[in-house]
Amino acid sequence: MKDVTEEKAAAGRCTRLHTTQLLRRTPLNRAFALVYASALVALVYRHIHHNNSSSSSSSSSSSNSFLFLPYLMMMVADAMFAFMRATTDSLRLYPVRHQEFPEKLDYNHHDQYPGVDVFICTADPYKEPPMGVVNTALSVLGYEYPPEKLTVYLSDDGGSELTLFAFMEAAKFAHHWLSFCRDFGLLDRCPDAYFGTGTTHTSREAHNMKIMYEEMKVKVDRVMKRGSLSPEEPEHDAFNKLTAGSTLDHPAVIQLRVSATMSNAPVVMNLDCDTISNDPKTLLRVLCYLADPVVGPKLAYVQFPQRFHGIDKNDIYGNDHRRLYQIDPLGMDDLAGTRYIGSGCFFQRRSFFGGPSDIPKLNSHRDSDKSFISSKTVLDSAHHVASCKHEHGTNWGIEIGFRYGSLAEDYKTSYMQQCKGWNAVFCHPKRAAFLGGSPFTLNDVLNQNIRWAIGLLEVAVSKYSPITYGTRAMGLLMGLAYAHNGFEGTWCLPITTYAYIPQLALLSGVSLFPKVSDPWFYLYAFLFLGAYIQDCLEFILAGGTIRKWWNDQRMWMIRGNSSYLFGCVTFLLNLLGFAASGFNVTSKVVIGEQRKRYDQGIFEFGVPSPMFVPLTATAILNLIAFVVGLGGVLRDRNAGEMFVQLFISGFVMVNCWPIYEAIALRKDAGKMPAKITIISFLLVCLLYLASSLALKL
Repeated sequence: MKDVTEEKAAAGRCTRLHTTQLLRRTPLNRAFALVYASALVALVYRHIHHNNSSSSSSSSSSSNSFLFLPYLMMMVADAMFAFMRATTDSLRLYPVRHQEFPEKLDYNHHDQYPGVDVFICTADPYKEPPMGVVNTALSVLGYEYPPEKLTVYLSDDGGSELTLFAFMEAAKFAHHWLSFCRDFGLLDRCPDAYFGTGTTHTSREAHNMKIMYEEMKVKVDRVMKRGSLSPEEPEHDAFNKLTAGSTLDHPAVIQLRVSATMSNAPVVMNLDCDTISNDPKTLLRVLCYLADPVVGPKLAYVQFPQRFHGIDKNDIYGNDHRRLYQIDPLGMDDLAGTRYIGSGCFFQRRSFFGGPSDIPKLNSHRDSDKSFISSKTVLDSAHHVASCKHEHGTNWGIEIGFRYGSLAEDYKTSYMQQCKGWNAVFCHPKRAAFLGGSPFTLNDVLNQNIRWAIGLLEVAVSKYSPITYGTRAMGLLMGLAYAHNGFEGTWCLPITTYAYIPQLALLSGVSLFPKVSDPWFYLYAFLFLGAYIQDCLEFILAGGTIRKWWNDQRMWMIRGNSSYLFGCVTFLLNLLGFAASGFNVTSKVVIGEQRKRYDQGIFEFGVPSPMFVPLTATAILNLIAFVVGLGGVLRDRNAGEMFVQLFISGFVMVNCWPIYEAIALRKDAGKMPAKITIISFLLVCLLYLASSLALKL
């Protein structure tokens, strides 16, 4: 209620539909970016100077012939870190925040509102339960918007009769539910959210509505358990067109073509099946930008942040992705706008068909004629354009519509649109516009990250690379901003290097860093503390907590040493023709014991995933290196020489506590499989033997 009051007060002081404000920390960001860049230049100088010295020493002494290699690896890791830091700082130079005032929209009649086509995407009824899809659709249909201007399409890549049946049941329930929402002015227009709040609904209308909703759930669940629709069901005839061969066999997103033959609304929205609308005024906020005569003509889309429900109180897996979805977009907003993140986005349909000046206005005369949609001619046309063969030999997926050729279709689509001159807006109201689901097992989280890493690299390492093509088309800062996401998977190089090389050198008594008494030591201390303190402050200013920030940085290291590593290797194998990446649906099904452990803040290992091997190996190696290194320091009294490597090992150990706990202390089903522990220990032994032999040659 406080947010609404503040918004109305701000609207009273403003005569525009929206405002833009530069964040107050911007001058400090710019000054610190300059200082940090100078420190990175100094680090590069030290590496070059030190490696030249090491190379000269190696050439004069056969016993030191391999000492140059770890120094070189550390230099490459720091060079990649410097590059990624430059891309990060590009997002800190012009951060802005928008505010919208829907109350000032001047629409006196329903005909003045633009039509909106909503696409809800799903793929597997067993990993993405149909009742979740139904709740998503009902929450969107509940917008404070003329109902005749709103059309919802279900894009089911699985072609499931179970999902379609659930949707048909939802259509019957919607007649009662939507009237109930508007009559009582509900904020939560998702039935599951409304009835699941724990609030006692005493009114007769609410009680009756809950009974109707539960009856619908029972009917859908009964069909789900049976696995198919009974021939006796009256809706059975509607499923004759669905065949087993049609499931999971759709090479392209065809919603744009189908909707163009039917409603053809000028505004298009894309939403994940597990993401519900949380604010009935969301569409009105979008209109604050589309109706602006200055912003609207070049505006491709309005992107809302992905925010999540059901996350544990300390967000152990970093599922909130606060930096990706809430902090970084602010830094792109005053340049050309944030990127499309796959859901919660409202496009102007014409942005899919060329640049801003190519199609000044889209013909949308059919958007309010609902009877037109059900005609045989239109349905036949829709079936025709939905064919997978329709786009062969055309520019669909290349120059028109959503861009294919990458697992990160969302990233590529917005990137190519902005390269053509389109702008975007990041709309981040205090009340979350959308709330989505998130995985609650580590294996699911990392598998999702692998898919992202591969897809982003498919664009970043191509002729359309943001470093080259993007910089020429959008400017240096936008090119670097897109590179920040595109090369995200390459964080595996510095993270993995720092997880293994200093520790192996410590076990062999080799110092890779300056002594504490050396002035260069303070450079490393500044680079580490400066980056971490700034990241922590930004996280807290974005609404996070110290505990959540700590878990977020730990997950950054975990991803770098597992999913990013596997993603980069898979991408390289794909380039060489040795492997093929595919799309795996992340499960949204809740399993009782796993969910209980997640809510308690306990990591879920359980399955013998290959991604757990480098994580466990890192934990074992750093523990051994710290104990052996500390013993050596106490024996030889050379703490100043080995301090940095001891600190790195200790810092990694602290972050690896959930892994040690899963290996040695836990007895539940989510503990680390013994197979993974054994393989990881053998890997550490091999790495130590290889490094020891190399240093003795």
